[in-house]
Amino acid sequence: MVGWARLRVKGQAGTKVTLRFAEMLKPDGTLYTDNYRAARCTDEYILRGSRRGEVYEPHFTFRGFRYVAVSGYPGGRRPDTGAITGVVVHSDTPRIGTMETSHPLVNQLLANIDWGQRGNFLEVPTDCPQRDERLGWTGDAQVFIRTATYNRDVAAFFTKWMIDLEDAQSAAGAFPDVAPRVAAGEGTAAWGDAGTICPWTLYEVYGDKRLLEKHYGAMQRWVRYLETNSRDLLRPAAGYGDWLSIAANTPKDVLATAYFARSVQLTARAAQVLNKNEDAQRYQDLWERIRVAFNRAYVAPDARIKGDTQTAYVIALHFDLLPEEKRASAARYLVADIEKRGGHLSTGFVGVSHLCPVLTRFGYADVAYRLLLKETFPSWGYSIRQGATTIWERWDGWTEAKGFQDPGMNSFNHYSLGSVGEWLYASVAGIDTDPAQPGFKRLIVRPQPGAGLSWCRASYDSLHGTIATAWQREGSRFALNVTVPPNTTATVFVRTDFADSVTEGGKAAGEAEGVRFLRYADGYAAYEVPSGNYRFASLLRDKQKARSVRATSVLQETP
Repeated sequence: MVGWARLRVKGQAGTKVTLRFAEMLKPDGTLYTDNYRAARCTDEYILRGSRRGEVYEPHFTFRGFRYVAVSGYPGGRRPDTGAITGVVVHSDTPRIGTMETSHPLVNQLLANIDWGQRGNFLEVPTDCPQRDERLGWTGDAQVFIRTATYNRDVAAFFTKWMIDLEDAQSAAGAFPDVAPRVAAGEGTAAWGDAGTICPWTLYEVYGDKRLLEKHYGAMQRWVRYLETNSRDLLRPAAGYGDWLSIAANTPKDVLATAYFARSVQLTARAAQVLNKNEDAQRYQDLWERIRVAFNRAYVAPDARIKGDTQTAYVIALHFDLLPEEKRASAARYLVADIEKRGGHLSTGFVGVSHLCPVLTRFGYADVAYRLLLKETFPSWGYSIRQGATTIWERWDGWTEAKGFQDPGMNSFNHYSLGSVGEWLYASVAGIDTDPAQPGFKRLIVRPQPGAGLSWCRASYDSLHGTIATAWQREGSRFALNVTVPPNTTATVFVRTDFADSVTEGGKAAGEAEGVRFLRYADGYAAYEVPSGNYRFASLLRDKQKARSVRATSVLQETP
């Protein structure tokens, strides 16, 4: 948690009580504080001797901790019940997204992601809350921002931080690694690109053009900086790369050039939204030229990408840098790398946010689910097995084989690797906004069930009202409940192997009121629906069931 400890104590004047804080314990049960570096994280309180007792809590600092060690308690006793209270503090970002599944590991992962966000969204999106750092790292913010918008209302929080970010932009147009600018460098791939990715993401989620209008000039200056500091539209091999990747080394020039293209692409989209048509065309042309340069320099005829890492394929596919004819091969290489690692990921901060979305987009949702539910190292599940209640900075922050990692860079409350939350909400729960009508004015509802989960339910409080989904699979039967808020419409994709089996409210879906059939493709029947509550049901292939059975809803109010 992030905050401080409130001490209630009664004793003689002059008695000194010491509180020490830590995230983890050593094998002998004592505090592990090596990873705090120069941060002392110690409170000392000298009692004034009030007969009624006294209360101490700090006002001008905060701690990132899980354990409190108390020494000097009056009379040499253990603290009384209620003597220590953990006070949680974070910026005012109300919870707006909820999600629960049939799998306890996934539920714990969701909780860890949210607690990491709460703890690090304190005035600025800090990287960590405990050691002598606590900085607004831009790369961390951009990979996590979409997940953040699902968990909590961060409109005001990021609107304010975008001002910090633009204030810190250099005269040459380089965005810093940290905003406010108090440390580190500038112009770094995937870090500086927060200056284009964050405002665009906020526009997609909240539909607010004002953010694009306010920061469009800064986006342009960033693109100009990238173009000026490139050679033949290829960015130099510099920066942090795929920070803290595990057993993989994605070439920094590949990553940097890919992000160059991404920033140009988003600036083109912003120009289009703002009716700056000449700018939009100019940036679109530049994006096309960067794509050509990227493929010429880094992509082989067989679609192998320089470095041959998971992140290289994920970024190239997610940013649409590859020609259509090479995308399927690149996706296969990505899956092959996962399989050769025993079904494990190798991505760091940069690649992890897009890994499961790319796998799902290219037909490998089953692989994404296996990664989600993996419990061996490295995985989200491995840290949970070790008792994690927030997201760790490193996959190998602590392992059974080696113990604690390098204490110089080993936070146990970092949100970046929790960016999988975007995929959990958008693909597992199936709640997303239509890019053509941002701000959840038009919804995409497409839950994609996978092995290991039998049900999932989620809700999201959008600008227009609450969106809710709940799905359950039982044998050959699949059921999906959907709530579409007022003054919106939704495209609902119902998983089925037999399009004519889909029902809504007990009727054939095509005959239900307000439900319009659009198409059937890739195992999903798509329908357009207005606001309201819907109960879809369908049939899936099951060797134990006959296809002639009419689908009926198996979804209960509480799975």
